[in-house]
Amino acid sequence: MTTSQQLGQDERAAVDRFDELPPDRRRRLLTIFAIRSLASVVVLVAAYFLLPFTRLLNGKLIAEFAAGVLLVIVVLTVQTLATLRSRYPLLRSVEAMAMTIPLFIVVFSTTHYLINGVEPASYSEPMTRFDALYFTMTTFATVGFGDITPVSLPARLVTLLQMIGGLILVGVVARVLISAARFRQDRR
Repeated sequence: MTTSQQLGQDERAAVDRFDELPPDRRRRLLTIFAIRSLASVVVLVAAYFLLPFTRLLNGKLIAEFAAGVLLVIVVLTVQTLATLRSRYPLLRSVEAMAMTIPLFIVVFSTTHYLINGVEPASYSEPMTRFDALYFTMTTFATVGFGDITPVSLPARLVTLLQMIGGLILVGVVARVLISAARFRQDRR
């Protein structure tokens, strides 16, 4: 390695902290992270509204729900590991949450929608995909207007799991991702 190459690496290592980057580089990084986060949300929501769920109504709802929850856990694990390896871990942790929370919401919205499809009397009123998303968001945000309520045991069970999962996701997982980001930043 030549002296100029080593000097270039030393300069890059010295300016590895986000707050020490030039403003144009910070703006570019924020734009890239924002676009990737927005793109993941758009893809998830588009998939939720466009994919046909008719095949999922064949009686394997519990297995498919478990697969969805497992997918959220896998994505979260991969995102946490990516945060630990990231050059800008705090940005990466925000991006990880911007992907994991919408995935969590889409998994539960899909489950509520499918429960309603299997047994229409499972909720206080019939639900469209938008209604299921709305119900999931009001539950996740702990607003709970009461206009849609779970009535059947499966609907109540999934809603209960969603509430517990939401608390874990916001409380514990956010803390884990931020801790991973800080750990990575402090190791420098």
